[in-house]
Amino acid sequence: MTRSPLIQLKDVVKTLGANRVLNGVNLSICRGEITAIIGKSGSGKSVLLKHVIGLYEPDGGAILFDGRLRAAMTPAERRALKNKFSYVFQDTALFDFLNVFENVALPLKERNALSLAEVSRRVRDKLHQLDLHDVEDKYPAQLSGGMKKRVALARALVTDPEIVLFDEPTTGLDPIRKNAVHSMILDYQRRFGFTGVVVSHEIPDIFFISQRVAMLDEGRIVFEGGPDEIQEAAAPEVKNFIQGLESPRDDLTGIASHSIGQNRLLQEMSRLQRYRIPFSIVLLAMDNLEDVDRIAGHVVAQTVFKAFANHVTQNTYITDTCFRFDINKILVVLPDTNEEQARDFCRKLSRTMQSHALFGSIEPVKGFCYSVSAGVAQANKDSGPDELIAAAGQRVAVFYECRN
Repeated sequence: MTRSPLIQLKDVVKTLGANRVLNGVNLSICRGEITAIIGKSGSGKSVLLKHVIGLYEPDGGAILFDGRLRAAMTPAERRALKNKFSYVFQDTALFDFLNVFENVALPLKERNALSLAEVSRRVRDKLHQLDLHDVEDKYPAQLSGGMKKRVALARALVTDPEIVLFDEPTTGLDPIRKNAVHSMILDYQRRFGFTGVVVSHEIPDIFFISQRVAMLDEGRIVFEGGPDEIQEAAAPEVKNFIQGLESPRDDLTGIASHSIGQNRLLQEMSRLQRYRIPFSIVLLAMDNLEDVDRIAGHVVAQTVFKAFANHVTQNTYITDTCFRFDINKILVVLPDTNEEQARDFCRKLSRTMQSHALFGSIEPVKGFCYSVSAGVAQANKDSGPDELIAAAGQRVAVFYECRN
């Protein structure tokens, strides 16, 4: 599929005071994708975002939408373009004199000729999806910092915008709610196809939901590409930045991070090629995590995934490595095992999950079937890690189902 740039920044320059914040930024933001913008604090990420939405005008260069110069648009065309955007500010920008319900309803009342009943329905839907239904009558001063973030996110999404800009949307949230926000952004983007731009420091979590990543450094874009590409980038400024922020443990589950797991996979591949020591992998997926999102909410879904990861770790040995592979997947590396032994691991895990309360104290969703699948593959010395993972992905079978 040909990637279609919706927004283009060409040689954009911006000086604030004596500081040249943007120094010739070139960036393409493609239609229907989530683009993450990363970089050091003070590198100009928020300033770049404000240029995209039109809060700032560049001192030099050009900004285009669908190939048209914004500077050449009529006032009416600019107003129409502005209505396609929603913006989640870093400081939430909630109105203190409005309660939660009124803050979230405000953009609907400003933009659309909707009935009060329809406004109420849409607002309450968003509040429920962000686990905010019990605070709709409270005012911002009565909320925690994390709660304010979720209210701001609900307000941004309530109009079903075409383009959503997120400025550090998860700052101040605990791991479960941070991942719930990421999951919600991805869920909405998949369902409605909006174009998302997310300024974030959450590495590697942000890579799970982004199709493109751009790194801003010294006022310029020094990297633009896919999430896998940036994690393999050799440029020192990119590599050092990624490694400096990434924790060896996944923040939500406590299992190994993606990069640590990938390194372990490469080590096992090297042992196989040098010493012919076999190993296998198991690719586990919570297949219907998105359905949990929609039925019970994103916070519940991330709590369920954390509980699932705990069961996986309880069934591994100290020599095994399990790591977060994707937003709903865990990859397990099993040294000194063949494919049949890896299948034994799956059977053992299934028995454990069947005989124990899989989700602990989480309130079950009545009538809902939780589904977990596994793909197993034994490494081949003539193949690389990507081929091994692809092979596991082609041999997927459901091995656990639990209906409440």
